[in-house]
Amino acid sequence: MLLLSSVAIQAYRDLLTPGAWDFWRETYIAASKTLAVIPEVDIDGMGRGRRALAINGKIGSASASWFRDRLSEARLAPGDVVLLSSPGGALNQAAIMGEVIRTRGLVTAVATADASGKLRPASCASACVLVYAGGQTRYGIAGSRLGVHRFTTSTPVSDPLAEAQRIQGMVLGYMTKMGVSSGIVEAMSQTSDIRWLNPKEALALNLITRPADRP
Repeated sequence: MLLLSSVAIQAYRDLLTPGAWDFWRETYIAASKTLAVIPEVDIDGMGRGRRALAINGKIGSASASWFRDRLSEARLAPGDVVLLSSPGGALNQAAIMGEVIRTRGLVTAVATADASGKLRPASCASACVLVYAGGQTRYGIAGSRLGVHRFTTSTPVSDPLAEAQRIQGMVLGYMTKMGVSSGIVEAMSQTSDIRWLNPKEALALNLITRPADRP
């Protein structure tokens, strides 16, 4: 009884730490995303079917570990596709997801797909753009949208300016590593609201590496 009580007390204290409840809910109760494994999608219009994992929803506090588990279950191989449709969410989790995508040699696109593999346009905004940037090749889908904005923290900090600079530096380092132009950070810094990049802007920033009209 004493052992069980001590465990319960520790678990309660853990849940009182900032963000802990969000993590537990995301991990054990209800993930903030849905997914589907699509046996074949023709991502480049060349008739080559590739296996795809379609993810839809907010990036939560435990999304990176959730994503790794789902990738393992889906058995995607290098060159297979991660389809994204998300309003964004946790910045650090998105960066880890992007790193996992790059490590596994997967490609990305902003789209949803039906069971037959037919692609439909979707939106990817805020932190989702970091996940998209992880693609070895980043496909543009006609009608899909990529949205950026200035990142901030919701956690109280003693020096908001220093924290903003730290976040900006992290995003710059990550995007540069993924082969995206440093100009993406300038585009993000211009507004706290979502700014939707037109396809030419996204291509010029090397965010999209394979436009919709190029096989």
